[in-house]
Amino acid sequence: MSAQIPAVRSTEQLREKWMKPEVISGSEILLRSLLLEGVECVFGYPGGAVLYIYDALYGFTDFHHLLTRHEQGAIHAADGYARASGKVGVCIATSGPGATNTVTGIATAYMDSVPLVVITGNVVSNLIGTDAFQEADITGITMPITKHSYLVRNVEDLPRVIHEAFHIANTGRKGPVLIDIPKDVSANKALFEPVQSIDLRGYHPTVVPNRLQLDKLATAIQEAERPVILAGGGVVYSGGHEALLELVNKTEIPITTTLLGLGGFPSGHELWMGMPGMHGTYTANQSIQQADLLINIGARFDDRVTGRLDGFAPQAKIAHIDIDPAEIGKNVKTEIPIVGDVKTVLEMLNPLVERAAKADDWRTKIRDSKEKYPFRYKDSDTVLKPQWVIEHLNETTRGEAIVTTDVGQHQMWTAQYYKFNQPRSWITSGGLGTMGFGFPSAIGAQMAHPDRLVISINGDGGMQMCAQELAICAINNIPVKIVVINNQVLGMVRQWQELIYDNRYSHIDLAGSPDFVKLADAYGVKGLRATNKEEAKQAWKEAMETPGPVLVEFVVEKGENVYPMVPQGSTIDQMLMGDDES
Repeated sequence: MSAQIPAVRSTEQLREKWMKPEVISGSEILLRSLLLEGVECVFGYPGGAVLYIYDALYGFTDFHHLLTRHEQGAIHAADGYARASGKVGVCIATSGPGATNTVTGIATAYMDSVPLVVITGNVVSNLIGTDAFQEADITGITMPITKHSYLVRNVEDLPRVIHEAFHIANTGRKGPVLIDIPKDVSANKALFEPVQSIDLRGYHPTVVPNRLQLDKLATAIQEAERPVILAGGGVVYSGGHEALLELVNKTEIPITTTLLGLGGFPSGHELWMGMPGMHGTYTANQSIQQADLLINIGARFDDRVTGRLDGFAPQAKIAHIDIDPAEIGKNVKTEIPIVGDVKTVLEMLNPLVERAAKADDWRTKIRDSKEKYPFRYKDSDTVLKPQWVIEHLNETTRGEAIVTTDVGQHQMWTAQYYKFNQPRSWITSGGLGTMGFGFPSAIGAQMAHPDRLVISINGDGGMQMCAQELAICAINNIPVKIVVINNQVLGMVRQWQELIYDNRYSHIDLAGSPDFVKLADAYGVKGLRATNKEEAKQAWKEAMETPGPVLVEFVVEKGENVYPMVPQGSTIDQMLMGDDES
């Protein structure tokens, strides 16, 4: 990272300086409170309603503030920071349009259970509700997509509110919390006394599971002949990946990981079947459909995983482990519900289980299926195939990079062909499917891990939704390697229009997109282009050897489809395997 990005002192070093009681402004209270929560980086964009906050930030060096070029870039960067680090991501935006520009990012984090604290300014208190300049009811607007929100009326409440917000965001089922601060509250002064205790009536997430339910699951494992584990993002968010590996090694149950669960279990493990669902592996989907015991660990039975619900896992007894009791039984009838933190549940379950002894024939069948039905595509020596590009990135990085993606075909190809072995190395918008997420989230991930390789993989459509953040990569020398898979079309929409809408290609042509190499150069970022394998190898080698940010545009086959594919409305074993297969 560049020397322009200052080192941050540890929270312990700051406490003595910032914890002494003192009469200060609401803005200074905010900054001190953030420091005491362990914040090291904030992403933001100033405006009138947060000018007192930004005045307090003038010359402030105890945490880093990264000025993005759009509020949506700021919140996606905070999201990427949170996913990569396991800490709470923080962003700041002004009132009105600044606040509303964060809404897509808040919804993205809410759908994927990502802990954020979103700080917005508002007009002065006596103007709230008068349609004042740049006023928006951001707490009302975001109520369905936040875990909780605060409109702070009194400066004395700020220390408590901030402490509560971080606690709510990062406990239970994690998610975004919004703090709306009127301009007069950020200006008013009060005695700052740090809040260290917390007591939220009615908010007591269940962490430790019911022991009787664990016993039921342990018995079910011993009796099962065709058990399958379905592991989701909850494994990653809870830090339960090591306990999950122990469970699989002890029981020898075949395992599939959802899109957000990738990296929560090592992809090289012999019992890993890949990803399930719409673009999952043949083996994972068929195993779920044939299982007699399906153990869901930290996943929410999303429709892209289940396909048609009335035909999902028709032979299986369902066990579901989740921190959020509202998810259990919501979509799929559950016989063994277990509410609790995934890591805690697995650590308590592991001493109770043994090898699933009745499943030997099942394991053999799974192993044979994996060999017979791997992901495959028709390679070419004349045009560049996107699958080959992802394979090349995986080979040259040995699967050790932090990879972020935007949304679309490139996202699915990356999930299929990049092999993740570490948690928090895969960052993508799962539930909301947000275009524009991939690149700024990579900036946040790089700020969280300045010494790791971070690759942002984007389509030519999504790249243009937050391309302005190239500026902050150049200015701060943030060394993200930016990949653009350019097929000159909205690829996933084109694929659906080809397969489902009888080749009626309606408004998907992106041929008028900018020259991405020139665009990168305009922002001061090195740009490279490849149209065949040899150019691709050379361009990527040069990108990897170049300090700082680099954009590499891979011009790929326009008509390539993502396979396998489960058409919407089908069960997950009704798969289109590819152009040349049934």
